Amino acid sequence: MPSGYLPLSLDSSDSSTSKVFENGGVLIVHRETGEYTYQFGPSGLKGLLHTKYAVFCSLFASIGGVTFGYDQGVISNILVMRDFMHRFPLSPFQTGLLTAVLELGALFGALEAGIFADKYSRRSSIILASVIFCVGSLFQTVASSVEVLMLGRAVGGVGIGALSMLCPLYISEMASPETRGSLISLEQFSIVFGVVLGFWAGFLTRSLDGSSSWRIPLGIQIIPGVILAVGTLWLPPSPRLLVLRGKKDKALQTLMKLRDRDESDPLVRLELAEMQVEAKMASELGSGHGNRWRDLFGPSLIKRTMIGVGVMFFQQWSGINALLYYGPSLMRSIGLEGDTISLVMSGFVNIMQLVAVIPAFFLLDSVGRKPLLKFGALLMSFSHIAVAIIILWGSGDWPTHRTIAWVAVGMIYLFTAAYGVSFGPIAWILPTEVFPLSLRSKGAAVSTASNWFNNFLIGLITPSLVYISPAGTFFLLGFACACAFVWSLLVVPETKGVSLEEIDLLFSSSLGRADLERRKRAQEEVGIPSLLRDITES
Repeated sequence: MPSGYLPLSLDSSDSSTSKVFENGGVLIVHRETGEYTYQFGPSGLKGLLHTKYAVFCSLFASIGGVTFGYDQGVISNILVMRDFMHRFPLSPFQTGLLTAVLELGALFGALEAGIFADKYSRRSSIILASVIFCVGSLFQTVASSVEVLMLGRAVGGVGIGALSMLCPLYISEMASPETRGSLISLEQFSIVFGVVLGFWAGFLTRSLDGSSSWRIPLGIQIIPGVILAVGTLWLPPSPRLLVLRGKKDKALQTLMKLRDRDESDPLVRLELAEMQVEAKMASELGSGHGNRWRDLFGPSLIKRTMIGVGVMFFQQWSGINALLYYGPSLMRSIGLEGDTISLVMSGFVNIMQLVAVIPAFFLLDSVGRKPLLKFGALLMSFSHIAVAIIILWGSGDWPTHRTIAWVAVGMIYLFTAAYGVSFGPIAWILPTEVFPLSLRSKGAAVSTASNWFNNFLIGLITPSLVYISPAGTFFLLGFACACAFVWSLLVVPETKGVSLEEIDLLFSSSLGRADLERRKRAQEEVGIPSLLRDITES
């Protein structure tokens, strides 16, 4: 039997050997190539019932996404509250800075979290990030000056940025292969749920007297931060990190609990062996290549890096966070008068985004990434340009153009739905697919940095743009989405159902093939070929 064993589609054929286990697991090995794949149970929602403890751990870790989304949702209400505006008479630039300074802190937090997660542990880093988030939230809640408010936003941003990197990482290392997609999608759902929760928390307190109208919703976000910090103490350590540190026996005990299997289970032993392979490869790359960040910008990888950076760039310049941060202001710019109406309409934008995330779970692996990106970009561009034209047409006399004002609201909802099934989720998927294994984490880090930097820029300039020209703001976002369509058409490859080796061929690079050769050698050293032989022949 060949010595290289790599993941294979679960679609069995005459040239493969299948092994079905009583507990619902399945292993398929290709007789000619030695490629293999396995599952502990069915995929999707049914598979979640087979690893209930892992699902619980992932659900709890996804609270980090709620903290991220809550801040995005709550700030749009606070910025237009009477007491807040009276206490802090901010200029358009200061308003943008108040929002954007959180993204700048998050950029720093996301990059630093990668170092802490490997140096200490995933759990310790999540606890530290949660504490930092709570400290920043406390500063915001008790702030009596713009300076303290800005400080709280920056500190809280560091915690949010770290959690946005750490929680998905932890979830991916807890999940079994067949449930990993569903559980990571839960993180995105949690972010949007946090947006909705934050917005309506601020909406319900806006009529309270004095500073309690905005201090209460800012203080509420401390609660999930404390829950996450305290509860993480009881979460299991990452089995992958334990293997990296040579604690194989402890990793096995953790894996047995996560998969609800005993020590003799062949699939548990196989998954543990795969973790040992990953550890060997990481050790080899770390000792033999030194600092490889520069490779991301070399001739063999620059196209992949630009795809990761580009998809995050267009995700932010689509205008979604402009709506989240300044929704009520934008609603007033299209003629919706009255705080309640503008706030309610802005709140339903958040609900639309929450609903739109659901079909994306099913379309990404059936329709594909590239068609959804192109379709979403076209709809988003059309929606923005339509709103801009409506503003030019009716802004001179909105009372006599009420109908077209509501058409503009409909266009904003159409934009949100298009975003929710395209650039919203896909921007987090592509960076983990296009890079070769040896540089995947670094490539994803650079891509995430692009997200936070552009998020910072959007938060900083949107108030000034809306103040100067509401119509011009929507024209600019429409142009950015049109560019996103062209970029998706000409640059982005279709990665649906494509293996790592095939993705490497898409970019005509030899680096991914070198990774495969290193993996084959590591698998032989760990003993995966003999393990597979024992399993299939037993």
